[in-house]
Amino acid sequence: MPNLYYQHEGTWFGDCMPFFHDGAFYLFHQRDTRKPGPFGEPFGWALARTTDFVTFEDLGEVIARGGDEDQDQFIFAGSIFEADGTYYAMYTGYNRDYSAQGRSAQVLMLATSPDLLTWTKTDTELVPPQPGYDPDNWRDPFVLWNDEAQEYLMILGARKADGDKILTGSTVSFTSQDLQTWDFRGDFWAPGLYSMHEMPDLFRIGDWWYLLTTEYSDRSKTVYRMSRSLEGPWTAPVDDAFDGRAYYAARSVSDGERRYLVGWVPTREHDDDMALWQWGGTLVVHEVVQRADGSLGVRIPGTVREALQAQEVARADAFALSSTDSLVERSVVDAVPELALLSTTFTVTDGTRSVGLRLFEDPATGDAYEFRLHVGEQRLVFDRRPNLPWHRNDNKGLERPFTVAPGVEHTLDLVVDGDIATLYVDDVALNTRLCSKPGRALVIDAADGGVQVGPAVLSTAG
Repeated sequence: MPNLYYQHEGTWFGDCMPFFHDGAFYLFHQRDTRKPGPFGEPFGWALARTTDFVTFEDLGEVIARGGDEDQDQFIFAGSIFEADGTYYAMYTGYNRDYSAQGRSAQVLMLATSPDLLTWTKTDTELVPPQPGYDPDNWRDPFVLWNDEAQEYLMILGARKADGDKILTGSTVSFTSQDLQTWDFRGDFWAPGLYSMHEMPDLFRIGDWWYLLTTEYSDRSKTVYRMSRSLEGPWTAPVDDAFDGRAYYAARSVSDGERRYLVGWVPTREHDDDMALWQWGGTLVVHEVVQRADGSLGVRIPGTVREALQAQEVARADAFALSSTDSLVERSVVDAVPELALLSTTFTVTDGTRSVGLRLFEDPATGDAYEFRLHVGEQRLVFDRRPNLPWHRNDNKGLERPFTVAPGVEHTLDLVVDGDIATLYVDDVALNTRLCSKPGRALVIDAADGGVQVGPAVLSTAG
């Protein structure tokens, strides 16, 4: 179990429907028991409440699933919103047996609450799959009030009824005046890039609207598009993601001043670096940063940083590494604790090939995990070192684009919580799992060039 990142004891954290109210973040989410595996036992929505993403109050299951014969045998994802003093949960009722019976497996349904804690389900199949769309892939509604049009706008993930091998994934939309009758408006965003869209989200920062979706594909990332208007067109920045393969189904929530992404880091089968990623895992929160050009980045939330800086574990002075034709290295920390934050800065010299941050290294063998910045390729990659024989780590998708500018100082924050490592380089993040730590040392290296590393502080929670 993690020490700071959130995961309820005995369960694995699934899709999250965040809502901010009265100074607290209400994190409605799914808890998978993995009996016998992901999606084994049906689940409803549980609730955890927090003000800082550090301490969490468990409020248990608040929207119970239906029976095995009901449409909402599972309560899949949706969203929470408020209208006229009442709180609404628009959710996906999923029955895994319905498809074989010729019935729609996924239908949108509604529950209401006076206080976000006590919920009443309407048990009404409110918005069924529309003609021409796959009735077994119709989920994850997100609802907001469109002030400009004076109506409710709902978007959800769907795909055309053409088979799962065709890239017809789309975000579709409905509008409503009363939250009961919904008018279908067709495809809201259908780029022809993914087989299915999941967990769509819409929010505005300044003059820009942002549309999020999690791509249901081999890359499985949360991506976004930008527009000056809800009507589009939706354009893609060069880097259209917030994290890598190991950060899924991120939704956003704002406290009125800052916006955060709440997503989960998946586990691997049998805790094996070479095994497949599993649905569900551990909550990790990023704070959203809007850049000058309107594109988005992320950073460690201030409250999480503060908690992890409570107790200093080790400190290293600034140092420089330089080589013209080989790899040079420096051990920074002898023993990384199970919960830690490493903060430092670095500047590369012109012509440097790569800079590496090696985690949990065995000094005798050099066996380690590593984050490596390939300067010329403009990539940040996570892998195993040495990655022999052949591949020892299924690292597909564990990389991000990143431009390392020679002579420019970059910031680096590394959070380690149990078997999760979260790296932030400036405003670019990359999460991963570390299933079999060979040692405890932390090493920084440079290949074919040089790097100036600032003072490094390793700290942990009090």
